[in-house]
Amino acid sequence: MEAKTQITPGSIKVDKSITIDMAPEVLYRFWRNPENIPFVIRNIKSVKKIDDTRSHWTARGPVGMKMEWDSKIINDTENGQIDWRSVEGSELPNSGSVFFRKAPGDRGTEVRVIFRYDPPGGTVGATVAKLFGDEPSQQIADGLRKFKQIMETGEIATIIGQPSGK
Repeated sequence: MEAKTQITPGSIKVDKSITIDMAPEVLYRFWRNPENIPFVIRNIKSVKKIDDTRSHWTARGPVGMKMEWDSKIINDTENGQIDWRSVEGSELPNSGSVFFRKAPGDRGTEVRVIFRYDPPGGTVGATVAKLFGDEPSQQIADGLRKFKQIMETGEIATIIGQPSGK
């Protein structure tokens, strides 16, 4: 998985990608329904679709803080790309894109997520979030791995609820 994180004053940019053995149109359809996102991104607690381009998001932020915002799709290229941004006055100002490109050698689809956000509490807040495993670059990397598992196998492998082996 390719990963890049850039920090600029007041804003953080995450750029992550993964190759999934599935056609771009199947992956696009899953991602195009924002109510599917909580299944793959751990700290997104719910997404309610308002209409075809707007949705209301609820997330768990650093140290359990609840954050909510509305988001709007600003560009939608069927089976290729979805761009969004939070609306004015959001608790978590953010924007991003997800790209679906055929991988070389007929190996499926490269899914690339670029996410920009203004962390609550600025750079200090971003550092605290990272220490607690709540930083969006970690969440997006984990989410892309879960997305790959769901799309390729139909389930997420987990050890939760399994015996400890002692």
